[in-house]
Amino acid sequence: MTIRANWNYPNAVRFGAGRIKELPEACKVAGISRPLFVTDPGLVNLPMTQAAIELLRDAGLTTAVFADVKGNPVESNVYAGIDALKAGKCDGVICFGGGSALDVGKVIAFMAGQTRPMWDFEDIGDWYTRADPKGIFPNICVSTTSGTGSEVGRAGVITHEATHTKKVIFHPLMMPKVTILDPELTVGLSAKITAWTGMDALAHCLEAYCAPGFHPMADGIAIEGIRLVKENLPTAVKTGTDIAARGAMITAAAMGATAFQKGLGGMHALSHPVGAIYDTHHGLTNAVFMPYVLDFNRPAIEERIGRLAAYLGLTPSFDAFKAWVLRLREEIGIPHTLSGLKVDDERLDEIAAMAVVDPTAGGNPVELTVDAAKAIFRAALKG
Repeated sequence: MTIRANWNYPNAVRFGAGRIKELPEACKVAGISRPLFVTDPGLVNLPMTQAAIELLRDAGLTTAVFADVKGNPVESNVYAGIDALKAGKCDGVICFGGGSALDVGKVIAFMAGQTRPMWDFEDIGDWYTRADPKGIFPNICVSTTSGTGSEVGRAGVITHEATHTKKVIFHPLMMPKVTILDPELTVGLSAKITAWTGMDALAHCLEAYCAPGFHPMADGIAIEGIRLVKENLPTAVKTGTDIAARGAMITAAAMGATAFQKGLGGMHALSHPVGAIYDTHHGLTNAVFMPYVLDFNRPAIEERIGRLAAYLGLTPSFDAFKAWVLRLREEIGIPHTLSGLKVDDERLDEIAAMAVVDPTAGGNPVELTVDAAKAIFRAALKG
């Protein structure tokens, strides 16, 4: 892909193949001279990761590396990262990887200079004002997948181990100083992970678009993100070296996270507890719940989905859009039911109770009650 672009929306974003080479200069812009490089165990020893670390060290930046990050990151990952930051006398964080590494890295940077417990900064009301802004370290995000969009967000999702609940830690100053979207970094993703993370990007755009409220800017970003997924995800899954498709998907992921400032909904509200309890992949779990949540929300979104279908070149109807979602899932290997994730109904009551109090539940177009959450779950289990 020959396209290279600098965007300042929602933050400073550098898009284009090969732009990882600008990482040392991005550190200079962010005021970071001794970075903590946060990634995950599956990435840390890959050539592309080691090359990025060498770029930093060759530029004279003393770099510590932290990779103790779970797929569904937990509180202990954050505090271990803070210990590594302090041991390395680091003054900022580079978050390198998929959503897990990005979330943990951003929360490490946020918590590094705080004195209160992390859960005091959950995204509830104005809790973020409890933080000391002077204790927040700068961060840079480099995405190596195309799903969560955490690279352009002001929050991190961390699992509370004691309660098995996913909690959102938020502060406006968690927004990365610089984001690098280099599609070459996603070429090595397996077809499976490409599919799962791509469906996460779709879920973000789709739920943002369906969320109630007046936010036409978010709606516009969301529908274009959905178009990019429709036209590029199958190619990215089948032909992982297609830089144009990879570039479109890494962009769609960032667009999803930009759009979901409007809100999310039932897919995420159910996916979060299922992921916390069964340790399932977040994007894959969203993908399984997607058509069942669409069906539940149909009375409130049918007209809106018809307009979206028309924009995508489909018959302008809810049924045509849902049929496309089902075809896409089948084409890229998404299980049709929760049994494909080895999820059963033994903890259904617990999951439903957790879903309705999840921060994303309030953005669902139809009220997500405990009974409704159970009904959606049972539908996703039965198929």
